[in-house]
Amino acid sequence: MLDEKKHMPIAYSCYYTRSREGEQFVPEHVFSYQIAGTLVTTDGTNEYLFREGDFRLSKRNHLVKFTKFPPEHGEFKSLSIYLTQEMLRAVSMEYGITAETHQEGDAILELKPDPLYKSYMDSLYPYQHLTEPGNENLLTLKLKEAILLLLSVNPEVKPILFDFSAPGKIDLEAFMNRNFHFNVELKRFAYLTGRSLATFKRDFEKIFHSSPSRWLQHRRLQEAYYLIKEKGKAPSDVYLDLGFEDLSHFSFAFKKAYGVAPSKVS
Repeated sequence: MLDEKKHMPIAYSCYYTRSREGEQFVPEHVFSYQIAGTLVTTDGTNEYLFREGDFRLSKRNHLVKFTKFPPEHGEFKSLSIYLTQEMLRAVSMEYGITAETHQEGDAILELKPDPLYKSYMDSLYPYQHLTEPGNENLLTLKLKEAILLLLSVNPEVKPILFDFSAPGKIDLEAFMNRNFHFNVELKRFAYLTGRSLATFKRDFEKIFHSSPSRWLQHRRLQEAYYLIKEKGKAPSDVYLDLGFEDLSHFSFAFKKAYGVAPSKVS
């Protein structure tokens, strides 16, 4: 789980084998280029597929799952630029750019290919050590360039990038039924539904008549039983997708709930 991991502003991702990453909370907007291999992501509602040469903008404050597939006999490679709120606010002040409306919508925006995007990404290759001390000013310029480039090629991202509002209070029941399989801390669920942790727990118990932790485990096991019995899925194929961190914990909880090991369900 990458929920609390701090990212560098410019990051290369390289894998020789399939990488099943599990869950990630996206705290900042991320402008990415798929150099080689395939990335499959889902936000719980939509699935996205990105191949070599594709560009994407992952929006902040979303939950996603992703799997990386390297090309045959090759290496998965992607390049990501993290556009922090601090940097975007600085650009907003410098250029007088503001967003008039709050943007909802999908977690990931597929960007149309453009030679300017490719040239920008290529320009970053010589600067793989740009994040080392002493390069702060140069790094700031490259990040600012990415923002201005996005606004030029895809002006529709303006209300996305320059919306600095926190998530508003939303329908808790619908949100949890859509996102129960994400393995993130309760405080993250609370934030994404526009609530303090205390208010989230109070509202949750009013709606579900159960504590969040107890409901989440029950709902995940219920889904697991359905997938194994009705869809013929193997326990090893479902436990990660449903928010369990390891197979042994999943098997123990499943047997406790249903009286039979998940591998014995028929």
